Amino acid sequence: MIRAKKMRLAGWGNSPCQAADVFRPEKIAEVRSLTTNAQKTLIPRGLGRSYGDAALNENGSVLLETQFDRLLAIDPSTGVLECEGGVSFEDLLQVLLPRGYFPPVTPGTKFVTVGGAIAADVHGKNHHRDGSIANFVEQFELLIADGTVLTCSRTENTDAFWATLGGMGLTGVILSARIKMRKVASAYLSVDYQKAPNLDAALELFARNDKDYEYSVAWIDCLARHGAMGRSVLMRANHAKMEEMSETQHDNLFAPPKKKKRAVPFFLPGFAVSPLSVRLFNHFYYKQPPGWRLADYDSFFYPLDAISNWNRGYGRRGFFQYQAVFPLETARACLLELLEKLTSARSASFLAVLKTMGPASGGMLSFPMPGQTLALDIPNRGTQTVDLLRQLDAIVLRHGGRVYLAKDACMTAESFRAMYPRASEFEKVKASLDPQNRFSSSLSRRLGIGARA
Repeated sequence: MIRAKKMRLAGWGNSPCQAADVFRPEKIAEVRSLTTNAQKTLIPRGLGRSYGDAALNENGSVLLETQFDRLLAIDPSTGVLECEGGVSFEDLLQVLLPRGYFPPVTPGTKFVTVGGAIAADVHGKNHHRDGSIANFVEQFELLIADGTVLTCSRTENTDAFWATLGGMGLTGVILSARIKMRKVASAYLSVDYQKAPNLDAALELFARNDKDYEYSVAWIDCLARHGAMGRSVLMRANHAKMEEMSETQHDNLFAPPKKKKRAVPFFLPGFAVSPLSVRLFNHFYYKQPPGWRLADYDSFFYPLDAISNWNRGYGRRGFFQYQAVFPLETARACLLELLEKLTSARSASFLAVLKTMGPASGGMLSFPMPGQTLALDIPNRGTQTVDLLRQLDAIVLRHGGRVYLAKDACMTAESFRAMYPRASEFEKVKASLDPQNRFSSSLSRRLGIGARA
């Protein structure tokens, strides 16, 4: 029988940090045994890049999927990839990008697993045009609580399919998946940088020509006030064509020059992230010149991956990543209210990102919905930060929005029910797949997900 190792785990925000029995199975038979003979609740975990407590299970069991990391096949005629659930996006890029394939949807880090991406129904800078990863998942193999392996797709075990996409690992263990990859001409993007002097100008630019770009995102200054509130730098991009690249780049179409990797070797003191340091960062970031520039895929999609352990920059107390989405019709009012709250609270965020989102997927607990989404990093200052985040939740709720479960660490069960109207539908499916509620996490217990099943 595989043995557990007692460990303290955290999400990428380093808050909270909780003890659990951690298992690292290497065979599917071991996964099945751990599931069917579980003495405690368990939750699958990939590379630990969800920010809060979604992949934590305090005093329970955590099942690491990272050993299941094989790429099984790719069909060159369709671009459909078959791989195990523990394959990371970094693995996909190393093997498939030289062959001209790119993930159809990618979050802001490549250090996530395929299983984790499905469980969070991840979205990226192209959601306004292409939607979430759900739109490209053809099927997956799901090991449920009684050890049965279900093949889930839009036509087979449909309820389990849509409960698992965005279901935060609460339906079972994703063993493998088939995903349609994107064919690209190079590893480069042609990026258009535009400045917006305030929030209204940024929203107008998004609304006017977002459809002309495959990828669209904006950095937003959360500390700017008065007439400059919401000033932004919009970065919209398309995959680069041959004629947009130099002859040197033609020789390395899918292998941009490697950059020196930096690291944050230890936890920085808490004062390193202060309103003053963030204000200085924002000042210099906004001064970058507008116009078109060529960027390699790492620089555009994964800038923070170039800094190992960048999360240590927020100190030992960690930080909370907060991401909310709200309908287009209430976006301006909601964003202004959120920015006012953040500036008055002097809550510094180096990383503030604004994007437009397209149609929702069919995932019962999926986050994306049509509208605007704002993502923030907020240093953990204890109870005052939790109080602030719950005030932000109230604003988002009042404007018809919701908070991303993969990044949440503070939401209440009442707010969750109000934000996710399909929660009861999800719980009915979960009860049929997991009647004893064996798959459970710190997040699910905090939000009461599955308790009513």
